[in-house]
Amino acid sequence: MPDAKQLPPATRWSRDYLFDILRDLEIQYMFGVPGTNEIPMIDGCSIPENGVTYIECLHENIALGAAMGYARMTGKPGVVEVHVTPGIGHCLGNLYNAQKSRVPLVVLCGQQQNELVTQEPLLASNVVEVAKQYTKWAHELRAWEEIPLVLQRAFKEAMAPPCGPVFISLPWDFTIHRIGDEDRVPGVTRIPPRFTGDARAVEDSAKLLAGAKSPVIIVGDAVGYGDAWAEVRELAELLGAPVYLEGFSSMANFPNDDYHWQGELPGAQADTQARLKPHDVAFLCGFGAQAQLAVFKYSDGPLIPDSVRQVALADNTWDLGKNYFAECAVLGDVKATLPALNAAVARAKPSGAKKRNDQLRAAAKARAAQWAQYIASAKEQEQILGALVADALRETITARGLEKRFVYVHEAVSDSTAFQMLMPLGTRAAPTSYYCVEGGSLGWSMPASLGIKLSPDGWQGITPELVVNAVGDGSSLFYPQVWWTAAHRELPILYIIMNNQEYHTLQAGLAQVVAAYGSAPESGWHPVTMTPEYLTIRKPDFDFVALAKAFGIPDGRVVTKPDEVYEAIRDAVTFVMESGRAFVLDVRTNSTPPPTPAPPKKSGAAAKVLKAAKGAAKLAAAPEAAPAVDLSAPPALDAFFQEFHATEEERSPEARKQITF
Repeated sequence: MPDAKQLPPATRWSRDYLFDILRDLEIQYMFGVPGTNEIPMIDGCSIPENGVTYIECLHENIALGAAMGYARMTGKPGVVEVHVTPGIGHCLGNLYNAQKSRVPLVVLCGQQQNELVTQEPLLASNVVEVAKQYTKWAHELRAWEEIPLVLQRAFKEAMAPPCGPVFISLPWDFTIHRIGDEDRVPGVTRIPPRFTGDARAVEDSAKLLAGAKSPVIIVGDAVGYGDAWAEVRELAELLGAPVYLEGFSSMANFPNDDYHWQGELPGAQADTQARLKPHDVAFLCGFGAQAQLAVFKYSDGPLIPDSVRQVALADNTWDLGKNYFAECAVLGDVKATLPALNAAVARAKPSGAKKRNDQLRAAAKARAAQWAQYIASAKEQEQILGALVADALRETITARGLEKRFVYVHEAVSDSTAFQMLMPLGTRAAPTSYYCVEGGSLGWSMPASLGIKLSPDGWQGITPELVVNAVGDGSSLFYPQVWWTAAHRELPILYIIMNNQEYHTLQAGLAQVVAAYGSAPESGWHPVTMTPEYLTIRKPDFDFVALAKAFGIPDGRVVTKPDEVYEAIRDAVTFVMESGRAFVLDVRTNSTPPPTPAPPKKSGAAAKVLKAAKGAAKLAAAPEAAPAVDLSAPPALDAFFQEFHATEEERSPEARKQITF
């Protein structure tokens, strides 16, 4: 065998198999935190012909979250490299989020040298065991010759329905073997996602749905990923059915300007049961996150009441009848299968659909009027309510005609209701106009904003010209290092810190636990105090504008009064779009809602009969005639339930203070 000195200069190494695939799939970025083991892969990004830019992050969970944002916007796998055991450990939060939200990722872990691993060197461990429960496939290479086989399989699996993350452990010495110029990965197997469900199952499902006296639709992320708004809207109209979204939806799974839209299912057992109990048939459409709550008691009954018959459609067997018996189950892609289901429902001509649609329109008008009153009253308060920020963004985005050119990245958990209602996430937008995650592991949004902004065009026709990330103060403190990468890469992103100086969602969660178990014979637990100091973020107080400056973003503003909000949002949007730089708004929101006024005896918006349409129309036309506005909680999103099924207790402000996790 010739001496290495006698060999001609190498032009390709085994690591270049990765770049063959990235070129083939037109993946432009690799995200990561530099480590010695990963340098051969990172070095490949310096070769112009590879067409891949390495995005340096300051924490692996940031890198993985950024790859998630890129994957969401492009519809291609996000690629991230992590460093041995600490690297995969650091990114488990967002790896879990990716698995729950079915985001296609390929996570490349630079393992220690293959000949050394058995001797338990520094940083090494069985990293496959660490990662595998949150991935579709996890594997450590046995030989460097496996690289083309394993990478082809990894990218194929990440993209195959249902999508998800894949983990590959690469001993670093495997990546620097000399290969020939003709040794290349020929391509990646692509499995078409559009497959239609069984025709008989579709007919049976249509028969059950069409015969329902009070149908309801619950949509999950498969609707958003399938870009199936139009098909679900058609079915909702045919059935006269309200449409709920699964809790913590990863994207906008139904347009919020359609009158069938009822927002996300609430995050409490009794509240979910109350919303579904009035219905006799539920259509679970791509509904995977079926238990998005923190407290559940078997003694209080199932989340979907036994009286509700179930029809399920999903692109994987796991979500079909996962928690409850589905009388009809269809395995098929949502967008490909719904046209046949809709046609069958239309032929059956469901009775009562027109009446239900009239009620839904009336309820939607009443809801719009209630929100208009709420916003008007919020403007007159001394402290800022989160809804003002959402309304100011709506006003600015629509005034600029940006409905197809913005992405809203959501982690303002305490103000979810307002952002989901008020942001322009209607039919002029698309499912990918909204970014969240099913998993709920905090610290997802700021990292994702990087990958979203780096995406030149969205695969659902959305261009991320304006990227807005609203995030709670507690969540933002997980990864403020994001701001260094945003500054380093000159990414014009608007960051809005909803700063209430506390973990408000956790305080609501504490109240929910006490309500469920405080008087229970088997527990009776109560905390020492319902307002513990450890659920606040005070003494010292954070100045997020100053913090951002330390990471390289010099531009920002602190907003403390309601009459400053709209101007601040307009100016901030103008700045990021015209300067090409990031901007941070530190919005000091109200941590203690205004007191609850005495409730009116009746809702006043609509009656429980079709006459409600006239009453709701009058309310929408003359909002000043409505009862005094209660600011202790925002108006409910599930207007159909509120107007036609809710009890007085369920309409109360306390009942509206729902938590999501």
